[in-house]
Amino acid sequence: MKTLFAIASLSLLTLASCGRSTGERALSGGAIGGGVGLLGGALAGAPLEGALIGGAVGAGTGALTSPRQINLNR
Repeated sequence: MKTLFAIASLSLLTLASCGRSTGERALSGGAIGGGVGLLGGALAGAPLEGALIGGAVGAGTGALTSPRQINLNR
Protein backbone atom coordinates (compact mmCIF):
# COMPACT_ATOMS: atom_id res chain seq x y z
CA MET A 1 0.00 0.00 0.00
CA LYS A 2 2.86 2.40 0.74
CA THR A 3 4.34 1.68 -2.67
CA LEU A 4 1.04 2.53 -4.36
CA PHE A 5 0.84 5.78 -2.41
CA ALA A 6 4.41 6.68 -3.35
CA ILE A 7 3.76 6.01 -7.04
CA ALA A 8 0.51 7.98 -6.95
CA SER A 9 2.20 10.88 -5.19
CA LEU A 10 5.06 10.97 -7.67
CA SER A 11 2.75 10.89 -10.66
CA LEU A 12 0.62 13.60 -9.08
CA LEU A 13 3.61 15.86 -8.55
CA THR A 14 4.85 15.18 -12.06
CA LEU A 15 1.57 15.89 -13.81
CA ALA A 16 0.11 18.55 -11.54
CA SER A 17 1.67 21.46 -13.34
CA CYS A 18 0.19 20.95 -16.81
CA GLY A 19 -0.71 24.35 -18.21
CA ARG A 20 0.65 27.80 -18.85
CA SER A 21 -1.12 29.95 -16.28
CA THR A 22 -1.30 29.40 -12.55
CA GLY A 23 -5.05 28.80 -12.81
CA GLU A 24 -4.64 26.17 -15.52
CA ARG A 25 -2.01 24.32 -13.52
CA ALA A 26 -4.12 24.45 -10.35
CA LEU A 27 -7.18 23.22 -12.23
CA SER A 28 -5.42 20.37 -14.02
CA GLY A 29 -3.50 19.46 -10.87
CA GLY A 30 -6.73 19.32 -8.88
CA ALA A 31 -8.39 17.12 -11.48
CA ILE A 32 -5.45 14.75 -11.78
CA GLY A 33 -4.96 14.67 -8.02
CA GLY A 34 -8.63 13.99 -7.44
CA GLY A 35 -8.55 11.04 -9.83
CA VAL A 36 -5.41 9.58 -8.34
CA GLY A 37 -6.75 10.15 -4.84
CA LEU A 38 -10.03 8.50 -5.74
CA LEU A 39 -8.26 5.38 -6.93
CA GLY A 40 -5.90 5.28 -3.96
CA GLY A 41 -8.74 5.97 -1.55
CA ALA A 42 -10.88 3.25 -3.12
CA LEU A 43 -8.12 0.74 -2.48
CA ALA A 44 -7.93 1.91 1.13
CA GLY A 45 -11.72 1.91 1.58
CA ALA A 46 -12.19 5.70 1.61
CA PRO A 47 -12.63 6.94 -1.98
CA LEU A 48 -14.24 10.29 -1.12
CA GLU A 49 -11.55 11.24 1.36
CA GLY A 50 -8.85 10.14 -1.09
CA ALA A 51 -10.36 12.25 -3.86
CA LEU A 52 -10.63 15.31 -1.63
CA ILE A 53 -7.08 15.02 -0.34
CA GLY A 54 -5.66 14.23 -3.79
CA GLY A 55 -7.53 17.13 -5.36
CA ALA A 56 -6.32 19.58 -2.73
CA VAL A 57 -2.71 18.42 -2.99
CA GLY A 58 -2.83 18.46 -6.79
CA ALA A 59 -4.35 21.94 -6.96
CA GLY A 60 -1.82 23.25 -4.47
CA THR A 61 1.07 21.69 -6.33
CA GLY A 62 -0.15 23.03 -9.66
CA ALA A 63 -0.59 26.52 -8.24
CA LEU A 64 2.88 26.54 -6.67
CA THR A 65 4.77 25.46 -9.79
CA SER A 66 5.81 27.65 -12.70
CA PRO A 67 5.59 26.83 -16.40
CA ARG A 68 9.39 26.70 -16.53
CA GLN A 69 9.49 23.78 -14.05
CA ILE A 70 7.13 21.42 -15.91
CA ASN A 71 5.00 22.18 -18.96
CA LEU A 72 3.55 19.37 -21.03
CA ASN A 73 2.06 21.76 -23.61
CA ARG A 74 5.36 22.14 -25.50
